Amino acid sequence: MSHRNLFVASYLIWLKIKLAKIITPVEMNYPSEANNFLADHVALLNHSYQELLGDRLMADNYANMALAKALFYAPFVLVSHNTDADPVFNYANLKALELFGFSWEEFTQLPSRLSAEPSLQSERDKAMAEVSRKGYLANYQSVRIAKSGARFLLRDAVIWNVFDSKGNYAGQAAWFADWRFLQ
Repeated sequence: MSHRNLFVASYLIWLKIKLAKIITPVEMNYPSEANNFLADHVALLNHSYQELLGDRLMADNYANMALAKALFYAPFVLVSHNTDADPVFNYANLKALELFGFSWEEFTQLPSRLSAEPSLQSERDKAMAEVSRKGYLANYQSVRIAKSGARFLLRDAVIWNVFDSKGNYAGQAAWFADWRFLQ
């Protein structure tokens, strides 16, 4: 086994142990017609994006539930995490779930820092800190790791702060449509 494969195998074992210890309750159910595709949460993501970047996540002018459904099935990745001291993902669209290889239940219990390999977490932390200070970060590029151990380079990502309807900080979100798997 190569050094790289050994590292990835070790990381996956570590990740599975960490996931097994997580007891954070799932905050939201899998997006569906029954819960309006989490339209209230998605509206916060979209509104915050629009306020900070002056653009919308989707060009079409959808009503809340239609927007939430369109974003859930969109061909790009959309994720968000909460405000915990060690933020946990609280939303992922279908493309994100497919790319990262997690079920909704697994992903919404995963600390967002674990989407990056341990060797890249300090770089990720710096980017998150910059988003906290400036409100958003555009043209972000980094490597992430899927549940399977597959590594992928994401390019031209946007990360932004999310605010609730009262203007209170509610976490951070990320969008990207450009990625490629690495060897």
